[in-house]
Amino acid sequence: MDKLGYYYIALAIYFALMLGIGYYAWRRTKNLDDYLLAGRDLKPGVAALSAGASDMSGWLLLGLPGAIYVSGLSEAWIAVGLTIGAYLNWQFVAPRLRSYTQVANDSITVPSFFDNRLKDPTHSVRLVSGIVILVFFTFYVSSGMVSGGKFFESSFQGDYVWGVVIVGGITVLYTLFGGFMGATFTDVAQGLLMLAALITVPIVGLTQVGGFGGMISTIEAADPQLLVWSGSFIGIVSALSWGLGYFGQPHIIVRFMALRSPRDARAGKWIGIGWMVVSVVGAIFTALVGVAYFQDNPDASLEDPETVFLVLSQIFFHPLVAGFVLAAVLAAIMSTISSQLVVCSSALVEDLYHLVVRRKLSPQQGVNLGRAGVLIVAIVAAVIAFSRNDSILDLVGFAWSGFGAAFGPIVLLSLFWRKLTWQGALAGIVLGAATVFIWAKVIEPAANIGLFEIVPGFIVCTVAAVVVSLLTFRSDPEIEKTYDDARLLAKSGAV
Repeated sequence: MDKLGYYYIALAIYFALMLGIGYYAWRRTKNLDDYLLAGRDLKPGVAALSAGASDMSGWLLLGLPGAIYVSGLSEAWIAVGLTIGAYLNWQFVAPRLRSYTQVANDSITVPSFFDNRLKDPTHSVRLVSGIVILVFFTFYVSSGMVSGGKFFESSFQGDYVWGVVIVGGITVLYTLFGGFMGATFTDVAQGLLMLAALITVPIVGLTQVGGFGGMISTIEAADPQLLVWSGSFIGIVSALSWGLGYFGQPHIIVRFMALRSPRDARAGKWIGIGWMVVSVVGAIFTALVGVAYFQDNPDASLEDPETVFLVLSQIFFHPLVAGFVLAAVLAAIMSTISSQLVVCSSALVEDLYHLVVRRKLSPQQGVNLGRAGVLIVAIVAAVIAFSRNDSILDLVGFAWSGFGAAFGPIVLLSLFWRKLTWQGALAGIVLGAATVFIWAKVIEPAANIGLFEIVPGFIVCTVAAVVVSLLTFRSDPEIEKTYDDARLLAKSGAV
């Protein structure tokens, strides 16, 4: 049997496992709450691994190694910023958000939380939040499909478009029926597979390049700058600012909302951060091993730096083992796509449909409408992915900064500042999202400042929300009571 045959066997086993989990989740999904939030019954380990897998996506196995392979350790500042941001997110946001969404009319989506927390009589914050989710997640889902297309091109010498179709199709299938529960359970399996691959590939790679010392010597001989962590002030600030994005990522913080209790956030924090640190270090070493290996073996080729993890796994391992390592890449891609599709579905059904149509849905109608939302967003994202004009890191960065700037400050202010008003939140969301678009598409291309768009977006959102809230604040006993109840529940349940 040739190597492609072994790859197909491994992928068939992986796909069967994912579809099996999706079927199991489908059997347990009875209503829209189950479909969108798994009945708030996630254990901390499940929530942590699910948040990690859905967070990292193809960026961890393709985008980050590719960036470090080309530019060196200066790109690793992104990983540092993300790790710090993830820790702070689990430490401060997770317990308070879990408690606040419970006492604020049992909110099951981020936009509905804003609506219930701020008592917005116009529901405009919820409507605009739903639109922002649909816009930026369409780009985010598209980045995953681009990863899938590159995966099939590099690993199977297949057609890019067919790669997009296959990866997108399988993911949509188990997400369509399993919803949030299906996405979460598959995330756990995918997160463990990713972790195993990110430990195995660099360890085996080090044995091929003369150990740690041999790797460093080879890289220094090729380009010493690749081992330099320093960079320009703006470059380091931009890289570290990726951590700001965590506070506003709906597909991550929705895991906090689905925890069994605020107390579970403490255990989830250590499981999630432990998984993240090991995985990120593995991705960095994979890139460095790649640089050393291809310097030592000039006959080996690497056409696309973002496929360094894929190519190394095919070189180092037996085809069957390599097939399962390749499946880890699909795991990273598919886990993120599925989580984002569920959040998009919730925005369409729970936040936009209910506000615009205002018609009561039966439990089954709600689930069916949610599945239709998954399908619509997937089709639009696939059309964008077919053009393959942008790198994975560019697509992810744009979507990440969009959510971080539009929602991050509003989430933090909602949880920790009494005086936030719905007018302030609306101003912050609109101006934060607009700043990201303008900075990324107009200012940065023209001025070439090098500043990641999340920085100006986050600042503008925060300032707008605070200023407008101070101008419009009126004390409301109901809002005050909900705020105090949430704070007490988080404090008693998180320590």
